[in-house]
Amino acid sequence: MTALPPKPPSRQGKVSLRRYARLFRQDILSAQPARLYRAWMAEFRTPFFRSYLCNDPELVDLVLRQRPDDFPKSDRIREGLAPLLGNSVFVTNGETWKRQRRIIDPAFEGGRLKEVFPAMWDAGVAAVNRMEKRANDQATEIEAETSHAAADVIFRTLFSIPIEHEIANAVFDKFREHQRAQPVLNLGAVLPLPRWFPRFHRRQTKRTARDIRALITRLTAQRMGEIRAGSAPDDLATKIMTTPDPQTGDVFDTEEMVDQVAIFFLAGHETSASALAWALYLLAMYPAWQDRVADEALRTIDLEKADFSIISRLKLSRDVFRETLRLYPPVPMMVREAARPEHFRSRDVAPGAQIVLSPWHLHRHERLWQRPDAFDPGRFETENGKACLREAYIPFSTGQRVCTGAGFAMVEGPLLLSMLVRAYRFDLVSERPAMPVAHLTVRGKDGIWLKISKRTDG
Repeated sequence: MTALPPKPPSRQGKVSLRRYARLFRQDILSAQPARLYRAWMAEFRTPFFRSYLCNDPELVDLVLRQRPDDFPKSDRIREGLAPLLGNSVFVTNGETWKRQRRIIDPAFEGGRLKEVFPAMWDAGVAAVNRMEKRANDQATEIEAETSHAAADVIFRTLFSIPIEHEIANAVFDKFREHQRAQPVLNLGAVLPLPRWFPRFHRRQTKRTARDIRALITRLTAQRMGEIRAGSAPDDLATKIMTTPDPQTGDVFDTEEMVDQVAIFFLAGHETSASALAWALYLLAMYPAWQDRVADEALRTIDLEKADFSIISRLKLSRDVFRETLRLYPPVPMMVREAARPEHFRSRDVAPGAQIVLSPWHLHRHERLWQRPDAFDPGRFETENGKACLREAYIPFSTGQRVCTGAGFAMVEGPLLLSMLVRAYRFDLVSERPAMPVAHLTVRGKDGIWLKISKRTDG
């Protein structure tokens, strides 16, 4: 029998709020009960608030597509991320969020992806070259490598600088330090504290966030000067910083741009690194699929030529990456808040209640997907897969708050995956199996370890 991809154990039985908070702090996923993989909705009660996890596709559609303004992003999401993200588009609501999206979205339209593709390609070539020193058949922590590659993509496409640039490299190092210091659960995420009450962020969390923002401020201020001088490169940062709000004519000032760059780095780097690492792990776990992806890449990619048209021909790689996002969605849960009284599946939902949408559970729901825990990139050609893709697949959210970089990610992920598998073979390290845990994103509990060797069949 074919082994299934790794999946964290579910919590058995009921636990106290204190115990749940402790489990939640260690790992969001294993803190949840097994019944969520079959339930259409589950209610969680605490002395401070009520929370409703919704797996019913109709409820998910209602919250994200039909009436998104009635379900704003919960302020509890802001509690742990505020030191780094400030007032970024990831945590804002209402008119502030809409204004930010009006300015940001044009930079990520389809035509712009073709324009930034050469920078993305250069990052891929650099990742292939950088990994050569790891191709020694020794155990390598692959998340560190994919993190480096994803950060390189962000800096090349956003600011036209490689990861080796002094400031880019400093941001990358500080961000890794911030990840280690950042808890998933802040006191304000559990207790309904007044705004004036201190949130008690760890000293290291505040320090690393402050350092990262200072470095990003240097990059942003420098770009502001280049824009004024007419010497700015035509990259994503320039596009965003020169795009006026079509309703007010305002553009982002430096502080606002720093907030947005922080979330671009968090969302575009952290999530892409996670997905790419898991994709490589899955291909190592299923070598027949790896050989098929490598064959497609060898037939399609010429490393001497950055050709955007190849993206449409990397069909197998795209399906592998799509299936990876199903099994290991980088952001496992999204939290909204009911702005008015609701009635969900015979239950009254009071204003202020937390509405939890879980891509992790929705993507593995036993009553929706066939063989939900199996790795099968071919599933999207089946009737079940096509239906679930429409109704139960939200790695980038959906509706008006769909991730603005979704199209960017679906170019970057298959491209980097294909370029790496074209050059190298990835094998499991039997003594270091991966186990997913969720903090900010879904990562390996003790890393994701693989053996890398040069591919000889090309």
